[in-house]
Amino acid sequence: MATNLAIDDKLLEEARIIGKHATKKAVVNEALTEYIQRRKQAEIIKLFHTVEYDPDYDYKKQRQKQ
Repeated sequence: MATNLAIDDKLLEEARIIGKHATKKAVVNEALTEYIQRRKQAEIIKLFHTVEYDPDYDYKKQRQKQ
């Protein structure tokens, strides 16, 4: 899908050099991939301390039953 975007050329070139990418397209694709990964990670972090567990659960005792 072809898309026209007004992206700061200096930023794009700096990202291309730092990321060692050959093309602007590669820079944008990697940037989008990283953006998505970070957003998903942020959602996972929100789940911490939301799962209830039984503090008396004994995993060693559970292993003996097998």
